[in-house]
Amino acid sequence: MNAVSSEGGGRVPHALVTGVSSGIGAEIASQLLALGWRVTGFSRGQPGQEHPALTHVPVDISKRGALAEALLDLAPLDALIHAAGILRVGTLGALDPENGKAMWRLHVDAAEQMIEATVAAMPEGARIVLIGSRTAAGSAGRAQYAATKAALVGMARSFAIELAPRRITVNVIAPGATDTPMLRDPSRASVTPKMPPMGRLVQPKEVASLAAFLLSDGAASITGQQIVVCGGASL
Repeated sequence: MNAVSSEGGGRVPHALVTGVSSGIGAEIASQLLALGWRVTGFSRGQPGQEHPALTHVPVDISKRGALAEALLDLAPLDALIHAAGILRVGTLGALDPENGKAMWRLHVDAAEQMIEATVAAMPEGARIVLIGSRTAAGSAGRAQYAATKAALVGMARSFAIELAPRRITVNVIAPGATDTPMLRDPSRASVTPKMPPMGRLVQPKEVASLAAFLLSDGAASITGQQIVVCGGASL
């Protein structure tokens, strides 16, 4: 069995998934569990699913000290998937710097801290997947959010180069408007998402399926990439 594949029996691979209580993170955890992975889930809220191979750690990963404590006893990882996220909107002249700081801490600082703390113990061929956003290319009213998601791309590409000798891949999945609780957050009512050309929102299971593929043997040569899943919205 490959270190990042549960196919063929043998050792059960271990993944850390953040944001496991809802949305994309919850769907990623569900799909990995179905594929035979052991999953440690970080989130503030309780996951909606129970599974003997799912260990939930209640933690606010935007708090550096709390995250460090949660990582202390974590078993070595075959995969790290950072799906936790928040969205705060605002246009020039009405930007709240605290919103920008909160998004940076959760999206960028937490990713850096988790990778820094776990990568030394990862086996050859391990996988790191960061959930970014198509908005990283820029979007009116979402400048602060876009900046944090764009930073993930630079981080992923840099780490991908450093980790290539160990065959550890690092990639970003950049969804467009996805049917999650975040999309329905009242705080973003002033900046509504545009319906993609395909006529429907991206589904969390579609993002999760791509994440699962990036953890498979078939994706062993894909690294340092941002893969957009947007229903044609970027065309």
